[in-house]
Amino acid sequence: QVQLVESGGGLVQAGGSLRLSCAASGRTFGTMGWFRQAPGREREFVVCITWSGLTYYAASVKDRFTVSRDNAKNTMSLQMNSLKPEDTAVYYCAAARGAGYLWSPNEYNVWGQGTQVTVSS
Repeated sequence: QVQLVESGGGLVQAGGSLRLSCAASGRTFGTMGWFRQAPGREREFVVCITWSGLTYYAASVKDRFTVSRDNAKNTMSLQMNSLKPEDTAVYYCAAARGAGYLWSPNEYNVWGQGTQVTVSS
């Protein structure tokens, strides 16, 4: 069974840090990514990372968030620093069979269940 399982969300004060993890099982994937969705808003691209480790960040998180992946363990992590209240959302791990920079949710084939990140002011 192909699935993604996220962990690491929680409540943090503005300026703090959190680390999210995503464990994939069932198969290996090409590009993986993180998306987030705040109440009343559409799902938003955060970052993607290719099989070879190339990354592309949304402007809103660039220089604050860092994505990494371990292909041998089939895992991906997102280190989030200098968090802001506007980063509050449910964060989703996603994986694609395709390659390259993938920004649209429609390009991803498998999704995790989501993990809540809340940043208080």
